[in-house]
Amino acid sequence: MILIKDGRVIDPRSGMDEILDIVIRDGMIADMGKFQRSEEMDTVIDARGKIVAPGLIDVHVHFRDPGFTYKEDLETGARAAAAGGFTTVVCMANTNPVVDSEEVLTDLIARAKDLPVRVLNTAAVTKGLKSQELTDMEALKRAGAVGFTDDGIPIRDVGLVLEAMKKVKELGVPVSLHEEDPELVGSPGVNAGRVAQAMGVKGASALAEQTLIARDCLLALETGARINIQHISSKVSVELIRMMKGMGAPVYAEVTPQHFSLTEDMVLQKGSLAKVNPPLRTEEDRYALIRGLKEDVIDVIATDHAPHSKKEKDRGIDKAPSGLIGLETALALGITYLVRKGHMTLSHLLEKMTVKPAELYGLDGGTIKVGGRADLIIFDEREKWVVERFHSKSENSPFVGMELAGKVKYTVCGGRVVYQDS
Repeated sequence: MILIKDGRVIDPRSGMDEILDIVIRDGMIADMGKFQRSEEMDTVIDARGKIVAPGLIDVHVHFRDPGFTYKEDLETGARAAAAGGFTTVVCMANTNPVVDSEEVLTDLIARAKDLPVRVLNTAAVTKGLKSQELTDMEALKRAGAVGFTDDGIPIRDVGLVLEAMKKVKELGVPVSLHEEDPELVGSPGVNAGRVAQAMGVKGASALAEQTLIARDCLLALETGARINIQHISSKVSVELIRMMKGMGAPVYAEVTPQHFSLTEDMVLQKGSLAKVNPPLRTEEDRYALIRGLKEDVIDVIATDHAPHSKKEKDRGIDKAPSGLIGLETALALGITYLVRKGHMTLSHLLEKMTVKPAELYGLDGGTIKVGGRADLIIFDEREKWVVERFHSKSENSPFVGMELAGKVKYTVCGGRVVYQDS
C-alpha cells in the first residue's frame, strides 16, 4: 500500500484542486482525504509543496520497435515516458515491418505487458503505408489496435480516406492524420521562407498542411468519423479547425511542445536538431497555436517523440531525418512556455495532457478518483532544471542546455512507482 501525503491534488476532469492524501492499494486509488502514517503503508511519499495529477497520456510517440531499435525500443521508450510523467502512450504504426497485420500487432502487445508504463498501439490505415489498399481494420481492432494512422505519410487518395473514415466510424475508434501534401513540400523539415533560404533548402509550405486539413475535416463532417489532426503548425490550420468544429465536424487537433515553444529561427541555432515535420514556423504561427490551446480549438498536447541517432542527425540539414525526442521535456515546456507566461492555468495545461487524450482514444485514465486506476504524476512546478541527459536511447533534442521549470519527481503507474527523480 502506498500513501501520498499532503500533495496539491489537481484533477482537471472533476475540477478538484486541494491539499489531500491519496491511498493506493492493489493498483487502484483506494481512498482520498487525510490519513495518518501506519505500519500497513509499504511506501509513504511526502508530496508537500508539489502537484499530484493524473498520469500524463501521450497519443503520438514513435518507439521505433520493430525495425529501428538502434534509435529506440519499447523498453527505453517506456523508461523515457515514465521519466516524463507519462503513464500511457500510443505508438504509431510506421515501423519495419509496418503494423498492418495481426502478427506484428500481437507481438508488440505481448512485449509491452511488463513495461513500466502502459504502451498502446495503433495500426496502419493502408497496407505498407502505401496509400493503395486499406488494412483489415476490423481484424486489427479485434487484435488490440486502439486506433489507426499512417503517420509520417499523408494518404493521398481521397476516396481511400473517405472509405477509412467510414470504417473507423463503424468501429468506434479514431483515425489520426499526418497532413502534409508532398506535392507542396519542396523539402521537408524547415519552414519555406526566410530561414529555408538561409539554409539553402526549399522548405515546406504551410499550404501543404492546410489543404489536407481542409479536405479531411470535410470528410469527417460527412462521415461523422472521429479524426485527430496531428501536430498542427500554422495559424491558418487553427482557423480551419475552428471553423470545421463550429460546423459540427468531430475533429480533435493536437500540437507538440516544440511547435508552441519554438520558431523556425531555432533551425539557424540548432540545425537538424530543430528539423521536424511539419516544420517549426513563424512567431505569428506560434502565438496562433497558443491561442488555439487557450480557446480549446486545439484539444491535445502530444510529443511526436521521434528518436534518431546522432549519426543520422549529423548528416546536415538537407539529408538528416526530421524529428526530435519529447517525452522527457513535454511537461516542463508546457509549464515554462504556457503556464508561467500566463497563457494557461496549470489545470488547463494538464487537461490537454490527460483528459483530452483519454477522451480521444476512449481510454480509462486521465483522472483521479476513488476506485480508479492509480496512474499519477507528482511534480514540482517551480523547480528549475537544465536539460542534459535522457532516459531515451536517443538525444536528438534542440532543448539540450536550456533551463526549464517543472520537474517530475515521481511517476506511479498501475499503483507502482515507476520513476523517482534522483
